[in-house]
Amino acid sequence: MAQDYLDQLAEFVADTRIEDLPPDTIAAARDVVLDTLGAITAGSRLPENANFARLAAEMSGPGKSGIVGHPYRVQPVWATFVNATAGVALEMDEGNRVGGGHPSIHVTPGALAVGEDLGSSGRDALAAIILGYEVISRVGTATQVKPEVHSHGTWGTIGTAAATARLLGFDAAQTKLVMNLAMSMSPANTWTPCLEGATVRNLYPGRSGFQGIMAAHLSRCGFTAIADGPADLYRTFLGDGFDPDEVVAGLGSDTYRIQQGYVKFHACCLYNHPALDAVENLLHESPFTAGEVEHIVVTAPPIAQIMADPEPDNMLAAKFSIPYAVAAAVCHGATDVSAFLPGRVANTEVRQLAQRVTVDADSEMNLRRYDYPSARVAVHLGDGRSLESSVVSQRGDATNPASRERLLGKFRSLAGPTLGDDGAARAIDTAGRIDALENITELTDCWRDN
Repeated sequence: MAQDYLDQLAEFVADTRIEDLPPDTIAAARDVVLDTLGAITAGSRLPENANFARLAAEMSGPGKSGIVGHPYRVQPVWATFVNATAGVALEMDEGNRVGGGHPSIHVTPGALAVGEDLGSSGRDALAAIILGYEVISRVGTATQVKPEVHSHGTWGTIGTAAATARLLGFDAAQTKLVMNLAMSMSPANTWTPCLEGATVRNLYPGRSGFQGIMAAHLSRCGFTAIADGPADLYRTFLGDGFDPDEVVAGLGSDTYRIQQGYVKFHACCLYNHPALDAVENLLHESPFTAGEVEHIVVTAPPIAQIMADPEPDNMLAAKFSIPYAVAAAVCHGATDVSAFLPGRVANTEVRQLAQRVTVDADSEMNLRRYDYPSARVAVHLGDGRSLESSVVSQRGDATNPASRERLLGKFRSLAGPTLGDDGAARAIDTAGRIDALENITELTDCWRDN
């Protein structure tokens, strides 16, 4: 029966002991939490997110959960809403090709906020994050989302719900109820705001986390859920298929999904990353300038063709434009946060080169595959040369990992302007021993004290 997979999943969330988790899983989770907090910190400095933080403080009233980058303590639902929103604003949050989407930004803000509210230990908070991440990624693996549906927010709700249930000490039956409630509360989102650069898109994971926490509390109020929330959504209007067996295949094995994700080093949508790595390879092997380029052809998964606009109107739209990102890589030699700031998006040289970048589709390409290229780039130069490169795993993926120093360097670059050098060093040290903290606020206080 289809319901059996939910029983297994709920028992896994409720009964797994952190003592039973492999050391590599714990180590990966520490890094994911730090990386996610870095993305949230940088995003918190954007004007709309600072305004949102103030609004949340006004609407929430007093609480124990912190808003990253700001001096407010609010109720967990509001802290989660603001922090998760800030975390995707610059497109630097981690993700998972195996399950699709971005599990950490859909579970870490909620788990930390609920943990602060409850006074949970770092060990308990980290376990909730690992298990919530597992749930999100596995539901994502089992789902064939409709092409027009953006995964942010859709299956993330169940992960925050699972993490909250875990922290509240719910048994398996209660956890299953909360997960089903959460799925029926999931936001339904399209790609259009991304492509137009409408920042309402950044609210998707915040809304998802808000709803996931609410699902746990609504279950206590007596609300009931349908028998199979994921199948109801993904076999109907959000998806073209859902396979329950895929959700629990290998559940509880030695390798957890939080070990199989990727860290972003390009400040844009993942569909750009393999192509940008290919461009970087070519620039390193046979340096060329924008003026030498006649034409660039990027071959990518079919869905990437919606990201082929060479004239994005703003920062967010540029992050979902493959021609812009490729042109920025050639012209600026970088695709970090600075490459997508408004002044850079309006750069004439970049915009002219972007007009000479086309995006073709290869139906065999799929970012859930590791046995076939994720992107191919062909650069045709005016002197008659053609340079080509293909990439299977982008840098920062678990199958092509970055050095530890590069991971920490990314955090310092994102969090340093807020925390300062000493504050960033303290946050790195504290996150590195999160599972030994008596109270999770020892980590989140690294932000409050700056």
